[in-house]
Amino acid sequence: MRIDLHTHSTASDGTDTPAELVRAAAAAGLDVVALTDHDTTRGHAEAVAALPAGLTLVTGAELSCRIDGVGLHMLAYLFDPDEPELARERELVRDDRVPRARAMVARLQELGVPVTWEQVARIAGDGSVGRPHVATALVELGVVPDVSAAFTPQWLADGGRAYADKHELDPFDAIRLVKAAGGVTVFAHPLAVKRGRVVPEDVIARLAAAGLDGIEVDHMDHDEPTRARLRALAGDLGLLATGSSDYHGSRKTCRLGEYTTDPEIYGEITRRATGAFPVPGAGGPLA
Repeated sequence: MRIDLHTHSTASDGTDTPAELVRAAAAAGLDVVALTDHDTTRGHAEAVAALPAGLTLVTGAELSCRIDGVGLHMLAYLFDPDEPELARERELVRDDRVPRARAMVARLQELGVPVTWEQVARIAGDGSVGRPHVATALVELGVVPDVSAAFTPQWLADGGRAYADKHELDPFDAIRLVKAAGGVTVFAHPLAVKRGRVVPEDVIARLAAAGLDGIEVDHMDHDEPTRARLRALAGDLGLLATGSSDYHGSRKTCRLGEYTTDPEIYGEITRRATGAFPVPGAGGPLA
């Protein structure tokens, strides 16, 4: 089985619609794909309706969190999307995305970059506007060569010159809320140092003690020594070790299935979840 547990669609900051994403996942030879848009489940229904036969969909979201001034992302799988407390927190994060993006545009303008809110809003379309959309605007203007190059202290990284805060969950609250909604939590790309500051390992240990289920080990932003370090840490803390592409369509260079999760780990995730269940494809429309 080929299992990719971290992808994004146009419901947040990917470039494929949810329907296009599941068709692309099937074409890439995946058996299981998780749709984990930022702080939203809005793309799930479209993905389910288009799900090709032979492909299983894991519903999820990537929750924006912050602790001790450091931003981090928490992958939440197979939770009940209607659980009211978690739904309310996701809404608070989404509602803060527009003023935050407008603030980043204003800071870029102060730095002499001719970006406009209209440009960023066009790039975001119907998705939940975020830093990748602002980064894409910088690419369009020729300020940076690619989206990844915008996530530096010079521009949009945490604490960067054009960075702006938004409402974010405490990760301990995120774990509690997801568990209450019957879901499973995995700390996304925990040592992606190129994105900015990362939490120390003692915080990961505290999160594990609070009920964190796993950490994303195999990821494009982790080099081989970092993966080995994380795999050992997962073993020490009794955490599940996952692998994922973090696919964003054409917005990033990673490919669907570039990194995958072991079937036994996937099986354990599904065993722990009680809020929702993986959806087997029934043969959605081809286009």
